[in-house]
Amino acid sequence: MHNDTISFQVKQYDKTLIEKIKENWQQIKQPLHSLGQMENMVAEFGAMLGTVNPPELKPAMVLMCGDHGIAKYGVSAYPPEVTIQMIHNYMNGTAGANIMARHADTDLFVVDVGVNADLSYLPNVRNEKVAYGTNDFTQGPAMTKQQALKAIEAGIKVANEYIDKGYNLLVTAEMGIGNTTSTAAIASAFLELDPELTVGRGTGINDDRMKIKRRIVTEGLAINKPVAHDAMDILTKVGGYDHAGLAGVIIGGAKRGIPTMIDGVNATAAALIAWGLCPSVADYMLCSHLSEEIAHVKMLKLLGLAPVVDAGMRLGEGTGASLAIVILNAAIKTYQELENHA
Repeated sequence: MHNDTISFQVKQYDKTLIEKIKENWQQIKQPLHSLGQMENMVAEFGAMLGTVNPPELKPAMVLMCGDHGIAKYGVSAYPPEVTIQMIHNYMNGTAGANIMARHADTDLFVVDVGVNADLSYLPNVRNEKVAYGTNDFTQGPAMTKQQALKAIEAGIKVANEYIDKGYNLLVTAEMGIGNTTSTAAIASAFLELDPELTVGRGTGINDDRMKIKRRIVTEGLAINKPVAHDAMDILTKVGGYDHAGLAGVIIGGAKRGIPTMIDGVNATAAALIAWGLCPSVADYMLCSHLSEEIAHVKMLKLLGLAPVVDAGMRLGEGTGASLAIVILNAAIKTYQELENHA
């Protein structure tokens, strides 16, 4: 892993706290390990925060928005303009991501890190724009290293501000038509896999669009030749600003000892970039769910993450993370109340 331009210092937390919390579970009057993954989530979350008594959740969902130059080829079931339409839906509170976040008692923040439009007329959209979308990566790199760094630094800044406001869990979410194509390219480059093994149906595309999508990923990898496991090289050549921004959020959280709930396949590609730049950030990742996208399980295996939910989801936008937050919150409250009555 090469990283000669930036240095990320992440403190290692006391992993003996995981065992102490698990021991507390065992002392509670119920069958041993009967709550399965819920017990593990509480143990990991508490240890990440440095306590055997995990506090009430206060999650901040960061929805990074960025357009992708390759969207013009029809790799999605939707045209590139839908990115902007969805941002309007977020602002109106009517998107599925808004509704699920509300049910999970999660505050949702929309960040423009690379949308191909001027969104200054939407004051509640945070402006961290690096560029008006990425370049078409079938013609060369998606972005410059300077642009990638700027997007990562924007994510770190955003993470710091929300942590300063008292949020104790960061949540990844993203929006950008064409981003599963970029994600497949990231996965192929990192895992050294043929696009046949990483390109999925994204928004539910038909066979004809699947052929286009595989061709675009294949061409992008062939012309750019990203170096396997070199996170910065892969990001600049075939990544998106949404990936870069979320990688920064994950890194920013880890630097402050705050965990991040990783959402679906696109957010996991961002997590892979963050891990490639700073492997110790993986200690501060929680995994929400298993996406239907074929690259997802492969990336999770590399990161050593175990999903909590497997519901055949493919939407992204933080929706799977919202489900996992509901489960984590229930697990924490169960742990607290059972321990009080042990």
